Amino acid sequence: MSFRKIEIMDTTLRDGEQTSSVSFSASEKLTIAKLLLEELKVDRIEIASARVSEGELQAVKDVTEWASKHGYLETVEVLTFVDNGVSLKWMQEAGAKVQNLLTKGSLNHLTHQLKKTPNQHFEEIKENIALAQKNNITTNIYLEDWSNGMRNSKDYVFEFLAFLATQPVKRIMLPDTLGVLTPEESFLFIKEIKDLYPNLHFDFHAHNDYDLGVANVMAGLNAGADGLHLTVNGMGERAGNAPMSSTIAVINDFMPHIKINVNEKVLYTVSKLVENFSGVVIPANKPIVGANVFTQTAGIHADGDNKNNLYFSDLLPERFGRTRKYALGKSSGKANIQKNLQELGLQLNDADLKKVTQRIIELGDKKQVVTKEDLPYIISDVLDRTYEEKIKVNSYVLTHSKGLKPSTTVSITIEGETFEEISQGDGQFDAFMNAIKSIFKNEKLMELPHLIDYVVRIPPGSRSDALCETIITWKNDEKEFKTRGLDSDQTVSAIIATEKMLNIIIS
Repeated sequence: MSFRKIEIMDTTLRDGEQTSSVSFSASEKLTIAKLLLEELKVDRIEIASARVSEGELQAVKDVTEWASKHGYLETVEVLTFVDNGVSLKWMQEAGAKVQNLLTKGSLNHLTHQLKKTPNQHFEEIKENIALAQKNNITTNIYLEDWSNGMRNSKDYVFEFLAFLATQPVKRIMLPDTLGVLTPEESFLFIKEIKDLYPNLHFDFHAHNDYDLGVANVMAGLNAGADGLHLTVNGMGERAGNAPMSSTIAVINDFMPHIKINVNEKVLYTVSKLVENFSGVVIPANKPIVGANVFTQTAGIHADGDNKNNLYFSDLLPERFGRTRKYALGKSSGKANIQKNLQELGLQLNDADLKKVTQRIIELGDKKQVVTKEDLPYIISDVLDRTYEEKIKVNSYVLTHSKGLKPSTTVSITIEGETFEEISQGDGQFDAFMNAIKSIFKNEKLMELPHLIDYVVRIPPGSRSDALCETIITWKNDEKEFKTRGLDSDQTVSAIIATEKMLNIIIS
């Protein structure tokens, strides 16, 4: 099979920075630029628009200084304008060597924005290209609004292309500026151009306003496009640009005749870095890089994965530096839990596994997030219940108000008889314990053990809604013993541990 090599140009640092409220610092731009070129191995990067600000100038200087030392200077590009050489002067000061000159790709833009004739526009472009060449600057040309130009003023577009074919231009860049193309149009428009100019290099720059960015990119490549413009996480104006991660996966899996240099194993790393620097959160269900896309939730899926990987596709998480996860919650089955236990190096018999599964389903019904790290806590909680349940804490009200002592109302059943008590304490759990003590004292039941230690733990890496394990050490005349409780509320987990203690002593 013959391969066709295409270039991948990343424009996260220029077009992606046009995402609402996003502005990368100079150090962030340099860090991302290094990662894109050295690790992700894209062919080119577009890093800025000329004349934006002093901060942008310094950022470009930092990148070009590093790129010059490491042999990447010719892969670093800057958006420029037809402005009598002002942008080119800015580029020279910044140390950049490749300009992406923004020109008008539709007669509508030319007539109503620039208010010029095609010949006037072409002449100014010709002067700009000559000045760039004189200063050893390579020129690529953007045909802004090209997609609408092909729809509504095709004669103008081909007149423009005929002119550019006579100029020392390295690449002609075809943007779907407003993200309005369909895949069919993307194919037909690019094929028509490539058939007429097979030896010219054409980049395709797709936007994602109809969520057709990746589909349009596929069509453009099949039509003969020589390069693509992509952004990390699909960042960009409005709905953003064609996303890097999905596009690379699609090319690798469905377009074997296309060869690219991009290292897909680094896609997730780059995505997370850009997420952190930009503050734009990756949607959990975003293909390839989203938090949930390699997580199996349904137990039947985990069972199928155990049986010859029935729910696997070519999108293996390891390709992108990730791992498959099996979510724990109300949809979990034994297979999901077994997968997580395997990762922790734990084994349970069928009876115990059934108990743990039921407990996870109960927690999932309460909308609690259950993680792999929670499993040891859940197991110890469930398997700790070796007593006969003769005492049941039915309900309670816990109050805590500033300036007032915490109080509680408790309802408890002891061997079929229900009791209620109201009490106060130094804290909510202390108030609960005082209520229990009063019930046992009033009913002349056995003496309660002393609480001698109280330890609270949450799984590593957890959040404020994490499961909380409370381990209480009790001491009576005979011995010391521990009970544990598990809940997302610390006081409730302590009450669960206390309920276990009551059942142990009454047994």
